[in-house]
Amino acid sequence: MGEVYRPIFSQPGRRLAKKAPKVYPLAARRPEQDLHLDGNHVYLGTDGCGVEVQDLNSGVRRRSRLQDVAEIARVADSLPAIAFHWVAVSAQDRPKESRGLHELKAIWENSTKHVQTESIYSEAEAEAAVEMAAIIAGGRDALRQRPALSIMQCTSSPLSQDGGSLEAALVAAEAGIPVGFMTMASCTTTGPATLAGTLAVGNAEVLAALTLVECAYPGAPVFYAAAQTSADLRSGAYTGGGPEDFLFGGATNQLADFYNIPLSMGSFATGAKSPDWQAGIDNSLSTFMAAAVMSDMLLGAGLLYGSRVWSYEQLLLDCELFDIIARVVAGIPVDEENLALETIRAVGPGGNYLSQKHTLRYMRERWVPAFMDRRPIETWEEQREGPIDWARHRAHEILASHEPEPLDEKISRELNKVIALAEQNPA
Repeated sequence: MGEVYRPIFSQPGRRLAKKAPKVYPLAARRPEQDLHLDGNHVYLGTDGCGVEVQDLNSGVRRRSRLQDVAEIARVADSLPAIAFHWVAVSAQDRPKESRGLHELKAIWENSTKHVQTESIYSEAEAEAAVEMAAIIAGGRDALRQRPALSIMQCTSSPLSQDGGSLEAALVAAEAGIPVGFMTMASCTTTGPATLAGTLAVGNAEVLAALTLVECAYPGAPVFYAAAQTSADLRSGAYTGGGPEDFLFGGATNQLADFYNIPLSMGSFATGAKSPDWQAGIDNSLSTFMAAAVMSDMLLGAGLLYGSRVWSYEQLLLDCELFDIIARVVAGIPVDEENLALETIRAVGPGGNYLSQKHTLRYMRERWVPAFMDRRPIETWEEQREGPIDWARHRAHEILASHEPEPLDEKISRELNKVIALAEQNPA
């Protein structure tokens, strides 16, 4: 961002930049899975707030339910590429006032990884969520040191905030739980038609909310979040893909870096309706842009149709895409061992490297796909199955065999008590 434009963005954020911590952890049930938001890592999470599921058995699209939240968490728990959970789909078979609490419990019971929810919308529900997180962490003081939960809220574009979301964020911040606000401003509808204008609108929304949090609780851990796009000019709908999204992915990271706070960036979340050519383009380009600039948290794995429909096949294919991008972003190490000059001299002209010790030592570092099709064309012509079929089969295998580390039964009962109390005393 050129110096001439810096005052536009710097003046409202000075208070935020001075008070908000630059580095902090997102804790998991298992300490070795803690995430360090220090600007040197790119972590992938599932996407959130989907309302439908592409059923893994029937292929029929249906409303999401609590069982889906649990099963998605179990599959994501088994995938190394997934570093943390968003609440992927809404538990629409649970009461609206406590739905977010049921979702949190379902994830904690099915995974040891960090949980970030975007489904807590009121002060009362936030207080219950904080209490649940404290039970998971081992007390309020332990929760402050190792937050087992983080909360993301959405702004109301253009230039507005939801009162319940602000109250929930303040409850979380008081307890030391990291809080972020996400702008989803869209060019031509909830933002100006220009990309820079939409960035300015979204930036003002995020800064206003985060500065409020810092005024109330100086030093509270906060993060910038964004999933801006361009509305479809033919329908006005949220697109979830296209060059504007990819540019927003890079530009928003510059803003978060300018304010020296972590970024949670929407990538993946294709507008495609199935795991197809469009999904591959949307998700690979959006994620490459966000990962290349080292966005701290990437969101979007597993959902189709602009984050509305969950697909297990898409989740597994997204993880393969992320693995490719992570390796590209890591670059090529150049040192004595990697240059392999002694091995090159030993093989000489016209030889091969298959029998060399250097090959044996490093061959397992070479990338091997799980779903990209590298078979001979004759095999493909005979069988015709492909990546989507393999991903579906792998999802069935995981659900049939993966057993996550169980949550202590006493802790589970305590969580149930918190949810029951919240349901007895709705806001």
